[in-house]
Amino acid sequence: MASIDTISRNLMLDSLREYAKRRIPYDLIRELDEKNEFPADILKEMYEHDVLGLHLLMVPAEYGGVSGGTFDIYRVCEMLARIDLGIATGVFATFLGTDPLNVGGTSEQKEKWLRRIASENLLVAYGATEADAGSDLINLRTRAEQVVKNGKIAGYNITGNKQWISNGGVADLYTILAMAPGGPSWFLVERNMEGFSPNKHEDKHGIRLSNTAGLSLDNVFVPAENLIGMEEGKGLLQAQAVFGYTRVMVAAFGLGAGMEALEQAIRYSQQRIQAGTPLSDKQGYTHKLIVPNYVKLEGAKTYIEDVANRLDSGEHGLQTEGAIAKYGASEWGNKAADDAIQALGGYGYTKDFPVEKIKRDIKITCIYEGTSEVLQMTIYRGRWQEHLKSRGRYYLDMADKLDQVHAGEPGAGAHAAALALRALAAVLEECRVHKLTRHQHVTFKLGALICAAETAAVFATACAAQKYGETVRFDRPTWQAMSRVFAREAALGVAMEGLALVLGASENGGDLAEAVNMTAVQAEQKGMIADMDLVAAKLKQTFKAK
Repeated sequence: MASIDTISRNLMLDSLREYAKRRIPYDLIRELDEKNEFPADILKEMYEHDVLGLHLLMVPAEYGGVSGGTFDIYRVCEMLARIDLGIATGVFATFLGTDPLNVGGTSEQKEKWLRRIASENLLVAYGATEADAGSDLINLRTRAEQVVKNGKIAGYNITGNKQWISNGGVADLYTILAMAPGGPSWFLVERNMEGFSPNKHEDKHGIRLSNTAGLSLDNVFVPAENLIGMEEGKGLLQAQAVFGYTRVMVAAFGLGAGMEALEQAIRYSQQRIQAGTPLSDKQGYTHKLIVPNYVKLEGAKTYIEDVANRLDSGEHGLQTEGAIAKYGASEWGNKAADDAIQALGGYGYTKDFPVEKIKRDIKITCIYEGTSEVLQMTIYRGRWQEHLKSRGRYYLDMADKLDQVHAGEPGAGAHAAALALRALAAVLEECRVHKLTRHQHVTFKLGALICAAETAAVFATACAAQKYGETVRFDRPTWQAMSRVFAREAALGVAMEGLALVLGASENGGDLAEAVNMTAVQAEQKGMIADMDLVAAKLKQTFKAK
């Protein structure tokens, strides 16, 4: 996918930031949240070409869009999440709804529908989820029956129900996944088609500024040319082809919302005086509630950008990498928002302060576009196959490369990240030898450990680079200190939790403590408090109280 140049991208982000300050103040967000009201006028205005034209990011230039790349869309998604995660979800629904067209549509279909989406500023919805087919799309009950006239398929009658559809009650155009005679297939359904009706807007815990509704399809006739790709049975392949990409976007939501909550807590801590000094000067505050969360999200950001750049360079799939990006950013973002409430104390628990709402909103990132549990299993399955195919060398080879990174830049955290990867390889091998992956709990935990170790590896590699990317906000010593903190925690977590996991599932594993090199992992913790002190001081300096 093509990408926007850096200057144009930053201008777009600046425009979005200024628009939000002028048009979407927190008082309005809070009012709409209380009313559970979708701001249709705002979303439509954000699509206007002379305002922001956000939807054009997903449309190739030849059809009237701007051909945004993965990195471009990630940056916009992160910014939207900082503004409001409900509004961000409404925009993302259009991005997601166009994916089946972008991936599987014929040139004629793209010319017709993508051009309409671009020129008419259409709101789009992605209709895959059903009550009994959330992340398991193979259990689809929505059916598409062929309508044959004069010996040819003239169209399809679609019958079924969809649930939890973002933009479900407000979209102009829907991409609907249904079971055709040839298998799961995507269809284009317009709002005004006979037999189609959206259900009530759901009263949700969070993202209340997004419209979420079920869909009812009662013998809805769509012409044959509305079958995306003009071939039945390609629906699941078309959906899976973009999982790596779409999950990066939801990862950006977890990252943006989590960072926004933390930055508010950091600013608050400089104003709140406790026992004569601000909270920002107290290790019991910064080293528990702020630094660990910020470091994890900085690692998640680095991983997201690595996947985005790989996708933009032409790599396909990256489903496991997309799952790692979303699992890490959403889980760590959710924890960051929870700790931000704790950081503000009683104020954080009231609706007068945004962190309360951010916490309610951000939870959805652990649920939609693949629950955390589905992602843990996806991560495990992908990397388990790599472990088996490489005869246990997959992570050992990765660790060897990090040794070279460490030799060139000793302060980047690569040594601790390599320890994490070698410990992970030992745990995976122990699980293989003793057939421990028959326990589902083991596989889920392995997914989490893989996420931490791989993120540490990517973070350390990025911190060792001679030139940093445009999103790095800190000087070299601070950013590398963040990487060291992340990598140390990853190494300790993989070694200790991996050992406990094996011992909990098997009577064996007595030699695993040596295999995970627990002595070296423990020794690597030296300097942790000093690095956390450095990070805390730099965060205070960077995010000054307003």
